[in-house]
Amino acid sequence: MRYYRLPAFTGVGALRMDERPVPEPGPRQVLVRMRAWSLNYRDLLIATGTYGRGMKPDVVPLSDGAGEVVAAGPEVTRWREGDRVLGVFMPDWISGPATADKIAASLGGTVDGVLAEYVVFDQDAVVAAPSHLDFAEAATLPCAAVTAWHCLMVQGTLAPGERVLTLGSGGVSVFALQFATLAGAEVIATSSTDAKLDRLRALGAAAGVNYTRVPQWGKAVFDMTDGGVDHVVEVGGAGTLPQSVRAARTGGRVSLIGVLARGDGLSPVPLLRKGLTVQGMLVGGRDTFEAMNRAVERHRIRPVVDRAVPFSAAPEAYRLLHSGGHFGKIVIVPD
Repeated sequence: MRYYRLPAFTGVGALRMDERPVPEPGPRQVLVRMRAWSLNYRDLLIATGTYGRGMKPDVVPLSDGAGEVVAAGPEVTRWREGDRVLGVFMPDWISGPATADKIAASLGGTVDGVLAEYVVFDQDAVVAAPSHLDFAEAATLPCAAVTAWHCLMVQGTLAPGERVLTLGSGGVSVFALQFATLAGAEVIATSSTDAKLDRLRALGAAAGVNYTRVPQWGKAVFDMTDGGVDHVVEVGGAGTLPQSVRAARTGGRVSLIGVLARGDGLSPVPLLRKGLTVQGMLVGGRDTFEAMNRAVERHRIRPVVDRAVPFSAAPEAYRLLHSGGHFGKIVIVPD
């Protein structure tokens, strides 16, 4: 079988496609033939050695993928051949709050990921793919979608009528828009182009701000909502956090997810004056993933796939993600 590995964390050019035998599942494991994969900005950071310490040497990259069970160990009770499944981002986080042990292993980072034609998973570390989605759509869910759901629906306890600010049109932001709209919230979106804002409105955004024309977009959002939004899905990091804090209402919540934009430090004074809750977000456990999938299936939510790249050209998918011109998710599909 073919698979990719990262022998060095020096950039996308370090990616190597190699071959090895199809693995055999252990007693409690399933062998999954992968049928689609999806990228996250995290994968770029890992490839360039800027994600953090503790990455597995020569790691198989990517956390997100969808496939079908083709073999199961003798002690497997949860799955059978032909089941369509998705890997859990942190395979040891089954349920309950995060702990250091539960989040120690993460696919494509501290342990091997899924950018291979066949992958072995523990039977407890996969979930069923929503039945109405094709493999490419389903492959977008494990990281970005679960993060957005965990942010808004679990930690944020989002209620109908509340206001949510999303930043840009990447995977987490688009999923957050879809989930917030489903929950009856009013979404204000930012983007660098009017064309993307039009697409975000078509997905349910009530209003949009072009941040290239309105550099002080935090103030603009605060003014247009007459006092700020209840929840900011903050994917930019240091470069956008001051504006996100400006856009939030007194007593609001800012969920820190991404590190897309560089910037200086933030004074704690605005946080204190507004009494904001600022929380770093983890992806979520298997129980959160399963709850989200029930909602996705019941309401027939369809992930937004920007484009698909063949498996043999996987490095090109990284380059497309780095370019920043995508809307939604970039996926990899079999040749």
